[in-house]
Amino acid sequence: MLLKSFKLWALMLGVIFIVSCSDDNSNPSKDESLLLVEYLEANGDYVNTSAPAMIEAKDVKALMATPERVHIIDVRNATDFANGHIEGAVNVNIPDALDYIKTINASSFDKIVVACYSGQSASYLTALFRMLGYNNAVTLKWGYSSWNQDFDKWTANVGNSKATQMTTTPSLMPDAGKLPTLTTGKSNGKDILESRAGLLIAEGYKPASITADEVFSNLNKYFIVNYWPDNHYMDPGHIPGAINYVPKSDLKLSAYLKTLPTDKTIVVYCYTGQTSSHVAAYLRLLGYDAKSLSYGANGMMYDLINGRTGFSTWNSLFIEGYDYVQ
Repeated sequence: MLLKSFKLWALMLGVIFIVSCSDDNSNPSKDESLLLVEYLEANGDYVNTSAPAMIEAKDVKALMATPERVHIIDVRNATDFANGHIEGAVNVNIPDALDYIKTINASSFDKIVVACYSGQSASYLTALFRMLGYNNAVTLKWGYSSWNQDFDKWTANVGNSKATQMTTTPSLMPDAGKLPTLTTGKSNGKDILESRAGLLIAEGYKPASITADEVFSNLNKYFIVNYWPDNHYMDPGHIPGAINYVPKSDLKLSAYLKTLPTDKTIVVYCYTGQTSSHVAAYLRLLGYDAKSLSYGANGMMYDLINGRTGFSTWNSLFIEGYDYVQ
């Protein structure tokens, strides 16, 4: 009788242990990258749903009428911040941004606006904030360039230097492979996310960006992702060898995420470099060596996309002419 009671007690302990383990989002049998993808897709799937989260200068200005509704994080360098910034903005270096946002009551604001020079590095940080659960984080679209002429970095960076090299020859998507290998030592998606995001924010935006000149100097060196709708891939054309991945559908685990290579640098480009910065943040979280092409199509084939329906292009009409604090 005593032996039966001991066996029953041992069985009950076993059941309790199994149940408790199933509740902590852990699965040691899965790769960390898979756990992370599954966690992100189950918790908002930001890149495939609401990305890119942006706000226009005029809407930021409207929010500023009630200061407690908006908090502006300015990630430009300290010198440029001192030369002029949006009233109420706080200057924070990207590597310090995660520590900073933890010090404020982030949920008390309608919007946490991340502002940079062009909207690209801010997009990268916004994406990481969003995936960490700061769902009111948004990028100032076009960056400070849209606030006042004195801050315009865009006009000098749009151009057509690669326009004649674009092609309409399609490139086929490769077969699916494996996800990257992550080694954070964490055993659940939430903890892996926090570890990876902390690392990426600490290293800043520079490792996640690349210029068109760098890419075109050796096209075969990179796996190039054309992040546009299918119809734009063929008209007006794309970078030779680029493969089209349709926004908000193709980078899902159930779609074509695993067709991305783990042994080659991935270059993602969009129209402006802002959306691709969001995507690069996501892919780098997962362990891919992904980079966003600076200024996107605007920086290399501007005339081919300007005025076309559906394309986002820079022009002086986006500069609002708002005052700033010196």
